[in-house]
Amino acid sequence: MTIDFKKDILPHAVGIALFYAIVAIYFSPVVFENQVIFQGDILKWEGSAKETMDFREATGEEALWTNSMFGGMPAYFISMDFPGDITNALVSILSLGLPHPVNGLFFGMVGMYILLLSFRVRPIFAILGSVAFAFNTYNLLSLAAGHNAKIWAECLIPLIILGIHLAFEKKRILGASILALGLLLQFKFNHVQITYYTFLMAGIYVLVRVIFEWKKEGLVPMAKTVGILAIGAILAIGGNIGRLATALEYSTYSTRGEITIETKEAGLDKEYAFGWSNGIMESFTFLIPDFYGGGSNTPLPKNSASEKVLRQQGLDPAQINGFVQGAPTYWGDQPFTGGPIYGGVILVFLAVLGIWAAPKQTLVIFGAIIVFSLMLSWGKNLSWFNYVLFDYLPGYNKFRAVSMALGMTLFAIPVLGMVSLEKLVKEKKLKSLYMAGAVTGGLILLFVLGAGMFRFEGAADQGLPDWLLGALREDRKAMLQSSALKSLGFLAAAFALSYFTVKGKVSDLILGAGLFILVLFDLWTINRPYLNSDSFEKSPTNTYFAETPAETEILKDESYFRVLDLTEGIQSAGKASYRFHAIGGYHGAKLRRFQDLIDYRLSSELNNFVTKAQEGDFDFSGIQTFNMLNTKYIIAGKAANSVFENPEANGPAWIPSSVRSVDSNLEEITVLGEINTKTEATINTDEFGQVATGVGTIELTSYAPNHLSYTANMSQGGLAIFSEIYYPVGWTATIDGQESEILRTDYLLRGLTIPAGQHEIEFHFAPSSYTKTKTPMIIFQYLIILGLIGGVYFTIKEENGRA
Repeated sequence: MTIDFKKDILPHAVGIALFYAIVAIYFSPVVFENQVIFQGDILKWEGSAKETMDFREATGEEALWTNSMFGGMPAYFISMDFPGDITNALVSILSLGLPHPVNGLFFGMVGMYILLLSFRVRPIFAILGSVAFAFNTYNLLSLAAGHNAKIWAECLIPLIILGIHLAFEKKRILGASILALGLLLQFKFNHVQITYYTFLMAGIYVLVRVIFEWKKEGLVPMAKTVGILAIGAILAIGGNIGRLATALEYSTYSTRGEITIETKEAGLDKEYAFGWSNGIMESFTFLIPDFYGGGSNTPLPKNSASEKVLRQQGLDPAQINGFVQGAPTYWGDQPFTGGPIYGGVILVFLAVLGIWAAPKQTLVIFGAIIVFSLMLSWGKNLSWFNYVLFDYLPGYNKFRAVSMALGMTLFAIPVLGMVSLEKLVKEKKLKSLYMAGAVTGGLILLFVLGAGMFRFEGAADQGLPDWLLGALREDRKAMLQSSALKSLGFLAAAFALSYFTVKGKVSDLILGAGLFILVLFDLWTINRPYLNSDSFEKSPTNTYFAETPAETEILKDESYFRVLDLTEGIQSAGKASYRFHAIGGYHGAKLRRFQDLIDYRLSSELNNFVTKAQEGDFDFSGIQTFNMLNTKYIIAGKAANSVFENPEANGPAWIPSSVRSVDSNLEEITVLGEINTKTEATINTDEFGQVATGVGTIELTSYAPNHLSYTANMSQGGLAIFSEIYYPVGWTATIDGQESEILRTDYLLRGLTIPAGQHEIEFHFAPSSYTKTKTPMIIFQYLIILGLIGGVYFTIKEENGRA
């Protein structure tokens, strides 16, 4: 096989260099100045992960459990490493050393580039499609928010589909190996929802290929291809068996899992799951980015209608500027949004071109993905469809924020668009170009001329005076029309370039380069307001977690306790977890029993406490559930005098004087609101039988997140309660070295029956889902690398044989 440098190497080298340069330039503070993106979600994650990371650094071991939020929970989805895991090294090598998380965008471009080449798209068009895929606003907004795992999971989709495509193109070993590598890395980033969507897309691809080709190819070759792909998927699962086993184990007990309160349903609540449902009309932001006003807080242009009316009302310049710089311009169906979902009007135009220009099989595959993903993203706005899937599609009720399905749309549009562009240039079908231009341009023109048909009313309008609402709606209308005109301009330029290419007036290279410049400029200018130089900082962690006088005051206490930070609340805290064991936290899949406690006990207790405290009555005896969670300090502000010590906190462990028997979870959580948790306990006798009360004392002697030691002195044997969260898998308890059953008491605390006398008690967390899977996992990872090497070898050998 002869290699032509100009044809076989140079275009690809240019493409890779362009991808690297685009990422390096756009994110130059990250790449060259050692700065990071200020990501709110990542900072909250840092707070939740601090205890486990500190433990790892100090001991070289994995804690696997953290008490830094929600009273305690497994650390599987927070911070967990596996000794010998090669995936981090693979990510670094494949992304050419670019820093995390922007390296994901580079890898996404490379993966999409190779995928498009496999569809016989020429390099210049493949470069264009790759940049459009990675730099859509959805990815940039996700980066700004801190959804790094989601970005990487989405940017691995092209590699995964590439593997499947190559297998169906008779490169079965190479295809299965690439599929295994892509899934290995996607599982590594642990974004289950994106992986779920990836399997849906893979299913669509395989189903369509089988339907189109089984008569021509026969069932045996089809089955062979699907079988070897299944082997690749199994290898990827094996290479992540530790992550998957711990996740599967935990999901049963999380808010995504089985019911606890008998009146509730398994999985997520529909209202919660479909809270972020994309509006059906909101999908037109793919064509017109500011169709629905951009983000929830978007700067208005100078001399906007809102600015003028604010001046007329006599507001001072600071107030006017404050409103204008963060105006509530978004009027869509979602609670709020960081910005529009926009992948480029030119890419949409080229995807529409596919209706007439793309090969039928490609059109059906990627057209089906586009339509299906849009329908999923509409959520409750297409309830007849999505509620059925939620109820019956296996595993689908574990996920929320269904607008995330738009990541599938933004993958399929560039693929269909570039394949269509390739066919247009080869076959010179002007009619296809005319039809696509008419449909796309006609829609945009309709919205320019008919913008007055919309009411421009949104949820953010509540509380605004009528005189301001009228002006704000005028600004929203102006944003739509202005944005539509810009899209029309880009579309016209792309249409003209394509037209003159088909007519032979412009070369294919000029067409590709011209469209590349247009798309890059379009996406760059749309993205820049949402992620720009103001988004980068040298060390946001130091600023965000700067120690306050209130925290300094609490740190004087070296005993074992939890804190409640009222400035953040129970379900949005992140700062308190950085230094303390917190009642609150930030996590999408907390333990279901703790969520029950929030819903049935903690929220109402806290509201009552705050109401009384505002009147000067600090009723610590009225927060019995907080007391049993050993909530010793309540933070109400940053100042040292904003810390309130709770004298009623139950401490690390205690011996109750009576036990209330219950026979259901609902009864137990109700009874918690009726008892003094220090003197009385609850036990579900249907699960754990009758338990005797005891007399004695118990003290915590040493603490680590995965190993706690106590000394008990019991004059009468009986139940002891530990202010630690009950989790039925992985925790073992020993009394003087002999294993003892851990009881669940007070709905979600641990209990032990301790005999009379003096005893040493230990709790240790070592789940088999981690300990028994970490070695096989590494073996599978190396098998994938060997398979990839073998796939490349046999493919080259086969190509040489054909030469």
